[in-house]
Amino acid sequence: MTTLTMCIVTVFVIGYFCIAIESLTKVNKAAVALLMFVMCWTLFMTDPGQYVSTALGDKTALAVSEIMEKHLGSTATTLFFLMGAMTIVELVDQNGGFNFVRDMMKTRSKKALLWRIAFLTFILSAILDNLTTSIVMIMILRKLVGNKKDRMIYASLVIIAANSGGAFSPIGDVTTIMLWNKGVLTAAGVIKEILVPSVVSMTIPAYILSLPLKGELAVKACKTATYESGDFSGIQRKIIFIIGIGGLIFVPIFKSITHLPPFVGILLVLGVLWTVTEVFYSRLNLGEDKNGMQKRVTNMLSRIDMSTILFFLGILMAVACLETIGVLTMLGNSLDTAFDGNYYMITGIIGILSSIVDNVPLVAGCMGMYPVAETGAMAVDGIFWQLLAYCAGVGGSMLIIGSAAGVVVMGLEKISFGWYMKNISLIALAGYLAGILVYWAEKTYILV
Repeated sequence: MTTLTMCIVTVFVIGYFCIAIESLTKVNKAAVALLMFVMCWTLFMTDPGQYVSTALGDKTALAVSEIMEKHLGSTATTLFFLMGAMTIVELVDQNGGFNFVRDMMKTRSKKALLWRIAFLTFILSAILDNLTTSIVMIMILRKLVGNKKDRMIYASLVIIAANSGGAFSPIGDVTTIMLWNKGVLTAAGVIKEILVPSVVSMTIPAYILSLPLKGELAVKACKTATYESGDFSGIQRKIIFIIGIGGLIFVPIFKSITHLPPFVGILLVLGVLWTVTEVFYSRLNLGEDKNGMQKRVTNMLSRIDMSTILFFLGILMAVACLETIGVLTMLGNSLDTAFDGNYYMITGIIGILSSIVDNVPLVAGCMGMYPVAETGAMAVDGIFWQLLAYCAGVGGSMLIIGSAAGVVVMGLEKISFGWYMKNISLIALAGYLAGILVYWAEKTYILV
């Protein structure tokens, strides 16, 4: 490994460490990711001839530009998909599309509520994303559960169910979206083979957490679960929900029919939903009603979490630099040698690591480490890629800081890192390992 390569790797490691300790440094991880991206490629340009062997003389800069543009194009497909999906979900939520979910949750039985939370969160996170689903479910829980101790149990289950639900869906988790966009997974393949392990990874923790819950919720807590109707009629809200959520489900079908990238389908759904809501709002006499105007797409676009988008841009382009200099290939070969090609061990360890550090750079790194093969574990829908989707998604549940869902619930419900680790981590680990075992059984005795 050359001195320049070592410098680039050092910059990446330092940046990665700063991202991991964001809660201590108080520096937004997006800022660190952008700096890491720029510094890695700047160092690369000090002597690109080491890595771009075919580029000589004045053609070197052009060759590097083509390499960066290729990686940027691949990254952009993920970013546009995320921006479109985030806008659709926000639009449906702000205009009352999720009111039916709130109504379905109402019950006085503590155990019945737990199972409703588990399955609704699991299903919604597969259609939306685990972060948005967690926020919606916690807002509903606050209306239904007054006891703080009970609500912490429910909130912990939301984290587990959201991560499990996102793992088997091509649009349910950022890492799965990345793998789907990359073409190493198909929608049908990941749903078919990861669905059952994901369900197992959710139901086992749910059953264990249900054991100490006894009795009924206070009647007063249930009565407080009332919600505003919003600007639209009930029929209009249902139309928005059907177009928004139905459109998200349609995206994989659109891709299989047209063979266009997934972000094209998501922009199609956004365009249709945008048009429909504009028609609805044109028939409302809002006048100077600022609250009503703020729910229109033109205003919601300005509320997209750009820091998240820029974080993905920075981290994916920084990883692209490591891929270009050949470090990821070397690392992948080293892992294969260390574990003798045991992909269950390799992805299992990656899943555990994803509970400690962000799973986005982990998955991005793995995509750079291993090329897609024609056949075998590294082929499209191969064991490695499917296990990576499962482990990176579900593994984040083992620590409360291990996923976006966990971080947001930690902030909303003030759950401490220590409490979660003491009461939930081993339960989440049990579900995680059980899911891997089920996947192994599928591949060994059922699907092969």
